[in-house]
Amino acid sequence: MKHTTLARSLAIAAALSAIVVITFGGILKPGYSAMSNFISELTATGTPHAQAIGMFGFIPIAVLLAAFLIVAAPIVQVRGASRVGYFLLFTQPIAYVGAALAPCDIGCPAQGSATQNIHNLIAVVTYFGAGVGLFLLSRAPVLKGAAKAGFVIAAIAWMAVFMLMLEPALSAWRGLFQRIAEVILWTAVLFIAWRMLPERNA
Repeated sequence: MKHTTLARSLAIAAALSAIVVITFGGILKPGYSAMSNFISELTATGTPHAQAIGMFGFIPIAVLLAAFLIVAAPIVQVRGASRVGYFLLFTQPIAYVGAALAPCDIGCPAQGSATQNIHNLIAVVTYFGAGVGLFLLSRAPVLKGAAKAGFVIAAIAWMAVFMLMLEPALSAWRGLFQRIAEVILWTAVLFIAWRMLPERNA
């Protein structure tokens, strides 16, 4: 199977896995609200099904996303700053692994247990890393006009929703803000798969 076809298959599998795990994981969790609870609260310490969702949900998403990025790396049409931006997207598989292996406490507080503090550090690093990555991807020579502007807007929106997630006065909406970030991420992944990989390798 050629690189482009395999990469696209992995991108679809990763995106669909994220939708299924986040949706059905929330259904499994008593009292969980997609509007107000962080996605990482699906694996919060001491909550029902937390380890199963982490090991059989978040870890496979991370593996599929990392596999996409690895398979696409030799052929994705980026160079210079945009290639740096591309590799910064590897922060996102790390974020999913972090949610599984360094779970947050119940409620995902700003300070808490050792794993909560590690979780928070991973979140800050991976969100800022991906935000910078999306911005640098706008410099890819293959992108023109609206596509170039789209990555800039995506980077700004990504960082904006991250800051909104951290605002205590908006805690009732933080789950929604994080899901907006997920839409941005997976839209970017699918865009890369279909618009930034050469068709001749399909």
